Amino acid sequence: MTPFSGTDTIIELTYLIATALFVMSLKWMSSPTTARHGVWAGEAGMLLAIIGTLLNRSIVDYKWVAIALVLGTIIGVPLGKVHMTAVPQRTALSHAFGACCVTLVGTAEFYLRAPAVPKFMMSVLSMEVILGSLTFTGSLMAAGKLQEILPQRPITFKGQNIVNLGMLLIAVGIAVFLVFHPDHTYLFPVMLAIPLLFGVMMIIPIGGADMPTVISLLNAYAGLSASAMGFVLDSKLLIVAGALDGASGLILSVNMSKAMNRSFSNVLFGGFGQEQIAKAGKETRSVRSATPEEAAEILSVASKVVIIPGYGMAVAQAQHKVRELYDNLTKRGIDVKFAIHPVAGRMPGHMNVLLAEADIPYDKLLDMDEINGEFPQTDVALVIGANDVTNPAARTDKTSPIFGMPILDVDKAHTVMVIKRSMAAGFAGIDNPLYYLDKTLMLFGDAKGFVGSIVRELSGGGSHG
Repeated sequence: MTPFSGTDTIIELTYLIATALFVMSLKWMSSPTTARHGVWAGEAGMLLAIIGTLLNRSIVDYKWVAIALVLGTIIGVPLGKVHMTAVPQRTALSHAFGACCVTLVGTAEFYLRAPAVPKFMMSVLSMEVILGSLTFTGSLMAAGKLQEILPQRPITFKGQNIVNLGMLLIAVGIAVFLVFHPDHTYLFPVMLAIPLLFGVMMIIPIGGADMPTVISLLNAYAGLSASAMGFVLDSKLLIVAGALDGASGLILSVNMSKAMNRSFSNVLFGGFGQEQIAKAGKETRSVRSATPEEAAEILSVASKVVIIPGYGMAVAQAQHKVRELYDNLTKRGIDVKFAIHPVAGRMPGHMNVLLAEADIPYDKLLDMDEINGEFPQTDVALVIGANDVTNPAARTDKTSPIFGMPILDVDKAHTVMVIKRSMAAGFAGIDNPLYYLDKTLMLFGDAKGFVGSIVRELSGGGSHG
């Protein structure tokens, strides 16, 4: 065994520090107050990982690395400048790019080593390629749904689950066969192609309301495939970083499924989000609406207000106007808090990030368990673009696809005001009985414009301008 050179020692030390920074990054990002430190730690860790890799000339061709850096910059800079509403699909694209990389590396390693691939190496290589390829196409499908390029509603057919599971079992069966017979190289493209198709088939039956959970689950798959690639490339850093990514994504997915009172199998195979057209069409109900002037008057005499943000706020980029509303109400001595549902928006933590961007105090952002007990003492619950997470049908309607899902108890407030563009169903595709309660006032319009009008009324500036 040859002793480590000075460069090898530097590389190992760099990787060790990078690993520690990745661990601390996850730790710090678990709290809003330390989240910025977490981001910086993650960025520093990745920079050190890249530097350590560049120092190892035995695995690096600097010409191709330079080309990759240029291409990555050309693609990455525009992706980093997307609006907050597009971050979920940008995240899905990041998963797709990472998974594509893993799949390509695994494919190259197989053909470099074939036909004499050791059993353990073939095992982790197969795992890498299967997880990577299904994550690649699955992430592209998820991004397409979130961007509304593809249909957001579930697309299902009879026997779909059996077909999907059958495809996956065939891919796994081929992988097992190749572990013992790696010389049958013609089977490798088949093992690669089936998960690519499975990734598409996995996402099409999933409705938009489940996308936050799907995004975190795809994150877990991408991390696990990267960890497997670490074994293939004999990279301890990749093994640890991929395991951290995979484990955190899996834990987040479990927590989000619990928040919706649903199992993984139900998320992946339940076809959640199919619009209840027939039921919705059985009756026509009227709603009460209000103007910005009326809404401002109701808010001005309240003692306690809870604001419930949702995807509508994100689409309208209304978070800064919401901050103005918060400032105006608190100056009047009104107690204002924000109710955050775990799956509000299109990605985990979507609402927290938006409100933090507008400098809403962290201690005013309360999760579902913390805020639900306060709704009966709340004078006004102001819902801004949230639909499914405030739907009381989850408690009472056993036929509803969201039955049993924990929701924000908005309907228990004294007065409910809902800012919404129209009476269209939310991402789950179902009607919301909250809108038809006598205590509910519908505030129809763009969230940014309507909140701005309320702020002007509260400031005494009128509703025009």
